[in-house]
Amino acid sequence: METTRLDRELDTRKEFQRAEQWQPTATLPEPKKQPGWEYRWIRTSLLNQQDSINVSNSMREGWEPVKASDHPEMKFVPDPNSRYKDSIEIGGLLLCKIPEEFIAQRRAYYDNMTKSQTQAVDNNFLKENDARMPVFSDKKSTTSFGKGK
Repeated sequence: METTRLDRELDTRKEFQRAEQWQPTATLPEPKKQPGWEYRWIRTSLLNQQDSINVSNSMREGWEPVKASDHPEMKFVPDPNSRYKDSIEIGGLLLCKIPEEFIAQRRAYYDNMTKSQTQAVDNNFLKENDARMPVFSDKKSTTSFGKGK
């Protein structure tokens, strides 16, 4: 006994799906994350003036422009006057990416700088220490609440 059935591709479930709801658009869309990469919007212009210094500093740090062909899900109208023709630039901001290893190294570098600066401030503060009147360097903060009426 042979039964006639529709192919799976022809079978739809539109009647069971919820209707899509309108949402306001985000000014800067989020790209789909690719493993091993971090993303950031980098300023290319401010008040209609090119910000070449900021872009150059970012490129030297390791940030590279994201190609529009790598993220077809991002819908935007390219600026005809943009210096970055095949990249994603919206409102003077350029989408860039960097390997996650660079981010970890950068974070470790700034953590080390913060520790050394804190230690320098502590050493300068504690050199005024006198045995007759000791100075305490307590690294804790507390929050207290007053008693209500």
